[in-house]
Amino acid sequence: MLSREDNDFLTQSGPGTPMGALMRRFWMPALLGAELPERDGPPKKIRLLGEDLLAFRASDGRVGIVEPHCPHRGANLYYGRNEECGLRCAFHGWKFDVDGNCIDLPTSPPESSYKDTIKLLAYPTREWGDIVWAYMGPREHMPELPQLEFGLVPAASRYVTKKWQDCNWVQSLEGGIDTAHFSFLHAVLTRDEKEALALYSRSAALGDQSRPDDRIRWVRNDPRPKFSVLGHETGLVIGGARRTDTTDLYWRIAQFLMPNHAFAPAAMPGEVYYGQCWVPVSDTDCWIYTYSWRPDRPFTNAERTQFAGGFGVHAEVDSDYMPLRNLRNDYLLDRQIQKRETFTGIQGVSEQDAAIQDSQGPVQDRTREHLGPTDIGIVEFRKLVMGAARALQRGEEPRATRAAKRYAVRSGGWVADPAKDLAAVMTERFGHRHGYVGHEHGLGE
Repeated sequence: MLSREDNDFLTQSGPGTPMGALMRRFWMPALLGAELPERDGPPKKIRLLGEDLLAFRASDGRVGIVEPHCPHRGANLYYGRNEECGLRCAFHGWKFDVDGNCIDLPTSPPESSYKDTIKLLAYPTREWGDIVWAYMGPREHMPELPQLEFGLVPAASRYVTKKWQDCNWVQSLEGGIDTAHFSFLHAVLTRDEKEALALYSRSAALGDQSRPDDRIRWVRNDPRPKFSVLGHETGLVIGGARRTDTTDLYWRIAQFLMPNHAFAPAAMPGEVYYGQCWVPVSDTDCWIYTYSWRPDRPFTNAERTQFAGGFGVHAEVDSDYMPLRNLRNDYLLDRQIQKRETFTGIQGVSEQDAAIQDSQGPVQDRTREHLGPTDIGIVEFRKLVMGAARALQRGEEPRATRAAKRYAVRSGGWVADPAKDLAAVMTERFGHRHGYVGHEHGLGE
C-alpha cells in the first residue's frame, strides 16, 4: 500500500505537480490525426494533463496545439477563423500560427512592430503513426519521438484507435501490466475446449490463437503465475510464467515503457502485437490510445473489420470516442451471461478492463490495498515512475528521454524450458534480452 501523500504524488499530473512535470518531459498523444481531417477546418477543443487547449490543422497541413484564449482580451479562439496558415480571433482579428507567433495584428498601424512582441502559448507537435503528439515540457529538454514499432511499420500494417476512460490513468495502466488477471477477468466458464475457443476468439483475449486450446487451458488452470521483472533504458519487461501440460513453462511477457505505454503479453510469432498509451485528461479521467501492428505484413480487410467490431482490445466507441459499453450504463453487464458463459458478463476485453478499473473509483485509494506475489510488476512500475519524478525534482532528467530508439521493443508469449530465466526466454523469443527489435527498422543496436 501507499501513503496518502505517495498516492497523490503518483496520480496527480496537472501543471506544477511532480508527476505532471515528469510526463511533460515526454511526447504525449494529443489526438488522432483523423480528428483533424481538413486543412483550415474547425479547431478542436482538447484537454491534456489538466490543460485546456485548442488543436487545428493549418493550410499547409501542420497541426497547432495552442492555449485557447487570445492574449488581446481573452476571447476564446475556438470561435475564430482557421485560414491562411493561422487561427484568427473573431473579436478583433488577431491571428496566430501553429507556433504561437502573432502573424497579423489588424488593429495596429501597419508600420508597428507590436505584433512581434505578442506570443500565444503553443506546444510543439509531430504527426506520426496516425497520432498527433504534443510536447509540453521545456523546449531545451525536448526529446526525439519514441520509436515505438507501431509507428515504424507501414500504415497498412497498423490500426490505431482511442477511447475515453472514467478513472485516473495510473490504475488503468496498472491493469494493463497486471497479466495475472487473465485467469479471471477475461475467463470463460465452459470447460468444453471448442466452446471456450469460440468465446475467447470472439473477445481476442489471447491474441490470434495459433494454439488456442493450450493457451486457454494453461491460463485458466494456473492462476498463480510466477513473475520476473527486468529493467532497461526505457522501462520494464514484466514476465509471468505458468505451468503447461509438460515440464515447460508458458511465459506471457508485457512491456512497460516510460512514462505511460504498455504492450500486451499474448502474441506468439506471426500474430498481432498490441499496445496502449494512457494520457491523463484530468486526475479523474484519461484517454487510452490503442495500437495494433503486424511487423510481417499488412492487415487484411477482415482483420480491420474484426478490430472495428469492438469486442477485443479495441473498444466499440461512438463519434466522440466514448465506449458504447461504459460506466454510465454499467457496461451493459448481462447477469445471465455472467452466470453461464463468461466471468464478468461484459462483452469485450477493453470493456471488461474498464469496468474493473473504473470500479476502483475515480482515483484508487492505495492506502487500503493489500498486494501479493502477482503484483511485482505493479510495485516495480510505481518505483520506476515515482523514482524518476523525484529525480527530476533534483534536476536529473529521465534517462528514457535520451533513448528514443530503445522504444522499439516487443512483448509476447513463449514456451520455454523451466531452467531458463526471463532474460534467456526474451533472448530466445526475440533475439534480445529486452525484446529490442530496432535492427529490423534500421535503428541499429
